[in-house]
Amino acid sequence: MAGLGPGEPFWSVSMRERLRVAGRASAVALAVLGCALAGFCQPAKDTPIRVTAGAGAPGRELVHFWSKVVGAGRANEGLRATWQEELKMAADNGGFRYVRFHGLFHDDMFVYREDEQGRPIYNFQYIDDLFDRMLATGVRPFVELGFSPEEMATKKATVMWWKGNGSPPKDYNRWAELIRKSVEHWEARYGAEEVRRWYFEVWNEPNLDDAFWVGTQAQYFALYKITAETIKKVDPALKVGGPTTSNFNLDEDALKAAQKSGKPFDPLDIPWKPVWLDDFFQYAKANQLPVDFVSTHPYPQYFDIPAGTPGAGHYRRGIEATHNDLVTLRKMIDASPYPKAGIELTEWSSTPSPLDHTHDSLAAAAFIAKSNLESVGLVDSLSYWVFTDVFEENRKTDSVFHGSFGMINYQEIVKPSFHAYRMMNQLGDRILAATEGAMVTRSEATGKVTALAYNYPTEERIVIPETATVEEADAVVATGTARKLELHVTGLPEGAAFEIETLDKSHGNAVAAWEAMGRPEPPTREQALALRAAAWATKKEIVRAVGGKLDVERPIDAWSLVLVREL
Repeated sequence: MAGLGPGEPFWSVSMRERLRVAGRASAVALAVLGCALAGFCQPAKDTPIRVTAGAGAPGRELVHFWSKVVGAGRANEGLRATWQEELKMAADNGGFRYVRFHGLFHDDMFVYREDEQGRPIYNFQYIDDLFDRMLATGVRPFVELGFSPEEMATKKATVMWWKGNGSPPKDYNRWAELIRKSVEHWEARYGAEEVRRWYFEVWNEPNLDDAFWVGTQAQYFALYKITAETIKKVDPALKVGGPTTSNFNLDEDALKAAQKSGKPFDPLDIPWKPVWLDDFFQYAKANQLPVDFVSTHPYPQYFDIPAGTPGAGHYRRGIEATHNDLVTLRKMIDASPYPKAGIELTEWSSTPSPLDHTHDSLAAAAFIAKSNLESVGLVDSLSYWVFTDVFEENRKTDSVFHGSFGMINYQEIVKPSFHAYRMMNQLGDRILAATEGAMVTRSEATGKVTALAYNYPTEERIVIPETATVEEADAVVATGTARKLELHVTGLPEGAAFEIETLDKSHGNAVAAWEAMGRPEPPTREQALALRAAAWATKKEIVRAVGGKLDVERPIDAWSLVLVREL
């Protein structure tokens, strides 16, 4: 989990944000107010696309960066049957190739302990079990190296109910030996060529004081140094990176300059910067350290400008926040001492709260589609946090839909976020046309055309807000107006068949189906089966090209997605 200000523990996120907006009528009221203040409210725009799709038609490369990596809670959860079943479901449908999670070296994985004389004892059986099953599913580990085993920790039980030891190891040499033993074991078990396809990320969010890292920046940099050097000694071809920080922060210098100018300015236009990254580059260069990839967590945030200063208020970032952050990051790395480093953004969602009902809602799907399809070519991966509600960071409710990050709930009921990734995964690898609200692609292998249209309402020019209840999330989905999709594709085989699939409020919307059932808590086995079926029941129809041309003209409701796929 990520997305907090410096010095703020993760468990304060939900309460902190709600206190800041105390007295609001609802989350949607906040969203509409922010829209009005920022001047973002605009009439809905139509989405006209005309494209030639013949085999020789030009097109630029489309890399599915959104499905390279996906998150999960902690390693021990991956030993459960439901987690493993949902991973296969996510990988088969979303195309995910790597999974990242916390707690690989936590004591519930039994990797490290010491005998009575303080000598290390290593046991990789639980990790082997987990990695074997992941690899059998076709998914590789994106290895987050952490946290300290209890007998190695300088401070214990610092984070989450399972008492992760988010502290520097008391002996960095002993930590290095744990890293060496682990990497050597993995290469012996899976082969060097396989492990060279993995990624090794040093820790998680060390900029969050008294949470995932109970130490200083200098201590983290020293940990990165000894970890990276140890990995490269085992095998120079292995990929290592960091600083895996949370997250981007408001550029205070830019804000002060705008305020000092005395001219009117829009607070949502103030840029954001990733934390620690400049310092990390300077340290790595000075110490001649490898940085094969850069990782950080670009959650869009609320932010406050204090009363009595220009631009004062409480703001949700603009809907372009993710795109803008990725542009900023791309420019920073291009200008850094490590311009060839990959950009692996290992956590991302609309909010960093594990109790945000918008995560379960239809609005999440439109947010995911817009943020990813309008950020093509900027980074190597943008990992959704997380694929499953088998997730135990901070559960404070037993509701089957409690606003957790997962795209599949505990009863294996898929959410609209799951459909967003499933639909994006069906896009081809060449872009024939793209506009705000739609993309048309072709598969080089099959020559088939696939288009995805989405309606993130133009009235809502901010990122979907955090919501505290199902009712607040429903209120967000009730906003916005329809837009018209016009898709005209020529150069097709005569009579080519296309499936048009629609995800909207009434089709494929798990929470709506659950509400219609009376919100059973928990659902019976029969109810769970019915909800699984309803969650998959998007609307589907078949149309055919006439005279080598496909014409699709129809409205797209607010927050909805439409996939047009050549069969």
